[in-house]
Order: sequence, then C-alpha cells, then structure tokens
Amino acid sequence: MKSLKLALLLGSALIALNSSAFAQTKGGVINVATIGEPPTLDAMASTADLVGIVSQHIFETLYTFDKRWNVTPLLAASLPEVSPDGKVYTIKLRTGVKFHDGTDMDATDVVASLRRWTEIASRGKQVATLIASIDAVDPVTVKITLKAPHAPLLSLLAFNNAAAIILPSEKQQNPMTEPVGTGPYKLKERKADQYIQLSRFDDYKSPEGEETGYGGARHQYLDEIRFVPVPDANTRLEGAVAGQFDYVDSLPVEAYARLKDQKTTEAVLLKPFGWPVFVMNTSAGITKNQDIRLAIRDSLSMEDMLAAAFGSTEFYSLDASLYPDGYSWKTEAGTEGAYNVADPEKAAELMKKAGYNGEPIRILTSRQYEFHYKMAQVAAEYLKAAGFTVDMQVVDWATLTQRRADPKLWDIYISHSPFLPEPALIGAMSTSAPGNWDTPARKVAVDAFNSEVDPAKRVALWAEVQKVIYAEVPIIKIGDFNALSAKSPKLEGFTPAPWPYFWNVSFKQ
Repeated sequence: MKSLKLALLLGSALIALNSSAFAQTKGGVINVATIGEPPTLDAMASTADLVGIVSQHIFETLYTFDKRWNVTPLLAASLPEVSPDGKVYTIKLRTGVKFHDGTDMDATDVVASLRRWTEIASRGKQVATLIASIDAVDPVTVKITLKAPHAPLLSLLAFNNAAAIILPSEKQQNPMTEPVGTGPYKLKERKADQYIQLSRFDDYKSPEGEETGYGGARHQYLDEIRFVPVPDANTRLEGAVAGQFDYVDSLPVEAYARLKDQKTTEAVLLKPFGWPVFVMNTSAGITKNQDIRLAIRDSLSMEDMLAAAFGSTEFYSLDASLYPDGYSWKTEAGTEGAYNVADPEKAAELMKKAGYNGEPIRILTSRQYEFHYKMAQVAAEYLKAAGFTVDMQVVDWATLTQRRADPKLWDIYISHSPFLPEPALIGAMSTSAPGNWDTPARKVAVDAFNSEVDPAKRVALWAEVQKVIYAEVPIIKIGDFNALSAKSPKLEGFTPAPWPYFWNVSFKQ
C-alpha cells in the first residue's frame, strides 16, 4: 500500500531509529496527559480514540497492524488459513497466553469474545450479518465461517476501537464489570477524573519477532503507566513544559513554537495524521433530510475552518478526497463542486426545497479537542449566513460520546480520524455507528467494495463508495491535518503513532 509514504516526524526530524537501537532497562512510572476521562475501558463498546489509547495496553486482539499497516498476528499464532471461496477463516492461537486473572487463554475465550463483539461493537455489528458461525475447532483453533467473502474482516479484527478484544469466557458481561485482558499492563487503580493507573503484568507472554508498529515484540520496560485526564489544552501544554508529564496527547498547533528549544519536552508531529469530520445524523431529526445535509455542506468554507483550527498551512491542507496523496485509496470521485463550496445562495435553495422552517441545527462539539471547537465556531457563522438556526452544544468529550449514541439528541457532531489502512474501518461505513447511514445506494456500493478481494478492483470500487458519500452526505470531510503532541526527551523507544502506545518505551539511564 502506498501509505508507506506516511511520514512520522519527531519535531522536524525524521525518526530513523526504533527501540531496538537502544540498550533499554526496566523501571519507572510514565505520566501520560490525555484529553479527558475515557467513557469506558471496554474497547468493544466505544469507537473513541481515547478509549483505544488506554485499553490497548490492557486488552489484545487476534491481529494488529505492523509499521507498514499490514495485518500481523497478535494473539493469533499466524495469519489465518482462508478457504478458496474466501468464506472460511481458520485461526491458530498462540499457546501459553495468560489473562490478568491467571487463567489460560484458549479457543473457548476467543469464540465467546468474538460473539460478544458481533453483538455490542459497531465494527462487529458491521459484519455480524455476514457471519454464519464462530466455532472452536480445538483448544488452539478457531474457525469463522462467512456467508459471503468479506475482504475487510482481518482489518476489523485488528483494529483497536470497537475492537475485537479477547476476554475470559467467564467475563463477557455487558457492560463490562471487570477489565481483564492479556495485555502487557493490567489495571491497578482507576480514580475517576484523576488517573487510570496500569501496572506491569508479570505473566505477560509477548509475541515474537522484531518490534514493528503495533506488532511484534512488546517489551514491558516501564513499571507503571499513569493516564491523567487533562481536558484543557493549555494545561496539558504547561504540564509538558514543566516536566509534569512524560507524554502529552493532542496539543493545539500554536503550541509548536512553545515546544521548540525546551529541555523538558519536545514536539511530536505526525504528518499527515488524519482528517476532521462533521458526522451527520441521517436517522433522525432535521438532518435526516438529504437536502438539508447538502445545504449544510454547501454552506461551509472548509478553508476558513481549517485556517481557524490550525493557523498555518504547515499544519493543514485542503483536500476533498477521503484519502491523501500517497494512499492507493486516493480518488477525486464525486468531489467536483461538492467541497469548500461556501455558497449561501445555493444552500438556501436546498433549504427551501427541503421545507426548512427555522429548526435549530444541533452541533455537538468539545473544547478538549480545541480544533473541533474552533471549526464549530466558524461553521456556525456560515450556517447562520445561509439561513440556518444553530444550537451549538459544547460538552466534555465523554458526554459527547454518550450523546451521539442517541439519535434524538443531536444533528451534527464534530470528530476526527487518522487515515486508516482499510476504508471499511471508517466509522460511517458501519450502519450501527453514530449517524446510522443506511440507504440502498450505500448498501450497493459498500457491499460491492467489501465483498471484492482483488486489491486493484477494490480501489476502483472505493471510488464508487466515495461518490455515494458525497452524494448523500453522511459525513463531511473538512480537510487534512497534522497532529501535534509532546514527549519527554528522557523517553527511549517511543514511536509516534496515531494511538500512542508505551510498551517498548523506557527511561534513559
């Protein structure tokens, strides 16, 4: 995949070394400042990145992604054996893997976990209707039988939000009552709005092989990882500069200059990182009307929103395609005349056609991601200029993730996503994801894309999906952006990543 061109930058210097280049030693506690309190630690139950960042240290999936975004085994012993018709996946499991409660992982646990995933996780529900059965062949072998080929299955099993985490068969409650996984760290203590403290799991069995992205060996150099919710971005920045935090997630881009030449902290810049997105409620309320969604999109200036959110073009770029240059999925299909329109008269015509009568457009946003809030402010003015009534609701991120689950409570929520290796992982591709996009045109395009296994044909079919997205507006892409975080120069072995992880990380001696 051409996403190999993804540049991971630390400050302005390209990372050329990985943790294997250092003689790392055990010990120490790392303090990680996050944007807030995760609404849950159950990685199946949420698509929030914040949940994935924390929970990936506690729980593991059968597969994960290596540094080149290829699927690689994690709890599975190898890539699956797939039948010639593409319907049967036979998965061998690693042996000797223990859960945090001391029990051994086997096929019974995996089958129970995957069935739970299909029932409660949006990505599991995405494939549930295609799964004929999930069975334990023997204690170390699981078989997934599909009704039809589904190319994204392995990527869905590898992804870390709405994740197919493996739990003990006895601990499948929903909601989760006890977070017990197989990960390198286990939950030690959680104090709401204060910290989540993870400690080394001494019986952890690491995958073999070189460290590679989220895959390969997972070394437990740190004694503990402490995730501290710090909702205010300026407080996170000041904590980094003061040396209070060893890693600080999601900083506003204007902090980049402040981080330069500091002795206590240094910039971590991922370029390109991802895309801000306005998710539309297609199942209820005023935005259920497609013409209203089109009017909202045609009201907006993506350029002004990006400029307000990120300031310099060093940190953003206008791009209508759902994937940037360097990805095989890059296509301009469906985007002509449908991006960065900022035409209030055109929007007003669509509003009239839809019978709009002053109903408020309820926009959910949060200041914990400051760039979300800045885009919302600009969007509100453009929507008002077109004739919309706007009700902007600024809440904390945990509240936003709860409200977006109820279609009666919102019309637009503002989020963002890293560029994902498989388009089927994009939230809107699941009909059960917030927004609940589910139309005949979507079904035809998405089903054709998901059932095709030939990579070249899938690229062409993705263009057809993007056309439908632009025609029906379940989501609105704002542009591309680079993400800024900060880390202590005392840390070794840290690799910048969309969901930062701290196995393989140690303190310099």
